[in-house]
Amino acid sequence: DNRARLLRELGLRDAPRPVILCPGAEFGPAKRWPAEHYAAVARQLVAAGRPVWLLGSPKDREPCDAIAAAAPGVANLAGRTRLIDAVDLLSLADAVVCNDSGLMHVAGAVGARVVAVFGSTSPAFTPPLGPGAEVLRLGLDCSPCFERECPLGHLRCLVDLGPERVLARL
Repeated sequence: DNRARLLRELGLRDAPRPVILCPGAEFGPAKRWPAEHYAAVARQLVAAGRPVWLLGSPKDREPCDAIAAAAPGVANLAGRTRLIDAVDLLSLADAVVCNDSGLMHVAGAVGARVVAVFGSTSPAFTPPLGPGAEVLRLGLDCSPCFERECPLGHLRCLVDLGPERVLARL
């Protein structure tokens, strides 16, 4: 019932199944894949006729707004849902692209196909679970550093992991 209500109230369709992008990560910038990379993925998917939804908390509005501005046609739901709503919406996804975050774990728990981008953390400790979960990481010498902000000031573990790698997995 909640899913049906959400689809109606948020003006969404559940078919074809959406790709949901979750660009937030509470821990800090060293866990967040760049918004411009998410936007590049979103543009490709929208151009291919795929529905794309952006999901996150009110704290994720800034990156979601930037992605939505750079990728017309996406549904920006950041800050418009409760956690239980996010659970229900993630259960409708064809795939979820996310950082190492709480929504990554929720997506895996509801059985969504997950493509998780890891930067400063390690999938050896907090992997996405579920049969359709995949991890993308570069495995640079400086990672995992487990820091909130890049101690070297470059965020190469995330910046150098290009959108084409995520698109290839989708």
